[in-house]
Amino acid sequence: MSGNLYSIFAAHRPADPDRTFIERPDASRITYGDVEQDTARIANILKVMGLTPGDRVAIQVDKSAEALLLYLACLRLGCVYIPFNTAYTIAELRYLIADAEPKLFVTRPERVAEAVELGVEHLRTLGTAGNGTLLEGLTQARASFTDHVCTNDDLAAILYTSGTTGRSKGAMLSHGNLSSNAEVLKDFWRFTPNDRLLHALPIFHTHGLFVATNIVLMTGASMLFLPSFDITEILRLMPRASVMMGVPTFYTRLLAQSDFTADVAKSIRLFISGSAPLAAATHREFAARTGHAILERYGMTETNMNTSNPYDGERVPGSVGLPLPGTSIRIADPASGKEIATGDVGQIEIKGPNVFKGYWRSPEKTKAEFRPDGYFMSGDLGFRDEKGYVHIVGRNKDLIISGGFNVYPAEVESVIDELDGIAQCAVVGAPHPDFGEAVIAVVVPKPGSVLEESRIAGVVAERLANYKRPKRILIVTELPLNAMGKVQKNILRERYRDIFQ
Repeated sequence: MSGNLYSIFAAHRPADPDRTFIERPDASRITYGDVEQDTARIANILKVMGLTPGDRVAIQVDKSAEALLLYLACLRLGCVYIPFNTAYTIAELRYLIADAEPKLFVTRPERVAEAVELGVEHLRTLGTAGNGTLLEGLTQARASFTDHVCTNDDLAAILYTSGTTGRSKGAMLSHGNLSSNAEVLKDFWRFTPNDRLLHALPIFHTHGLFVATNIVLMTGASMLFLPSFDITEILRLMPRASVMMGVPTFYTRLLAQSDFTADVAKSIRLFISGSAPLAAATHREFAARTGHAILERYGMTETNMNTSNPYDGERVPGSVGLPLPGTSIRIADPASGKEIATGDVGQIEIKGPNVFKGYWRSPEKTKAEFRPDGYFMSGDLGFRDEKGYVHIVGRNKDLIISGGFNVYPAEVESVIDELDGIAQCAVVGAPHPDFGEAVIAVVVPKPGSVLEESRIAGVVAERLANYKRPKRILIVTELPLNAMGKVQKNILRERYRDIFQ
């Protein structure tokens, strides 16, 4: 059997071609029969354009069902799909296009003039309504296509990392990486063809593209497909859904709505959170409001999903759960790679069929990120508790060394997050003349709340050793977030680097 991911999806497709795959907010639908025919038509359009297996297809467009169909068409043809963050500027695209060398670049219709300068062989456009030059002639294209026969190791996609510590790197993900992870997750999270996923995530990222979409396709389920997180639409559609995937910001925004009640959430069997740490306080408040324990999991661009709290059993606030079946996790000394004791903080290292093939055209960087025994060094710091649950305390680069002592931002953040009136908190280090680095806490209040630095400092002093306590607590209106709701701590470090000078 071919390892082509689309062919694997097709084997799980509902027997009835009229079953819904996507329902848009206006109630228009894309059925599984539409998926089969329209992806064949798009694959034929790409083939006529001269694309062949292994060619790269880069895309930077707003979220649409048609963009997902293009992803699937690329799988069918054997091309490599490269979704770019919609926030990237033309200057950032110059580097990415030069690095990836796609044969086709698909952009928004309104950006075509500036995209011409990128010099890609084929330039097409795609709008949110399916308009644009890419799909011209779609109805005339042949509605059947013979899928490219792939091995598990053949490249399916390249996802570029966020580039917060230098140039973005292209993580190479194979058909086998993606299919193995989707198979595990559909079973672990108990997906069935009767599930309806509330999808409000971006589709240029692992979470919205490979976790959400691939699981739905792997089970023949359906999606309520929103262009973005719109709280009014989420509340309107939630009673019709059975699963919701989101980032922590989704859940804090829901909790800020007085009309978000247990009754609104009663049809949901599973709320999943990822892409950024979920505060334990949010987990507990959500459970108290709705009766649902949010399931937090842990993944990376390079590895897809690695761990998950259990479907049945205890979902531990502040933990990302247990290793997924087939994935090996160890907590190791960052220098030696030797596994360390339960409860001790070390680097999270990962091995399994979900782990990527390496960084595009960067063999030395790839070699540097893997241990000789095949474990990928995640750069995340964490520990395992006595029950085997993994807890993440931060990134290697986020570690603060103050007066010679290690300070893990997540520990300080968890204390501050417990206080009434806290919407978000981020802890970073800044250069300090005496301590080398000192701790700074940047805090956003909940709407209508008044926070005082002295009150926060008093509570922190009761619960944390002196070297862990923030030397400054800054109350701001918002934190810099990326498209997935993750705090951009590199921006905070740069913003406050001279605060103690």
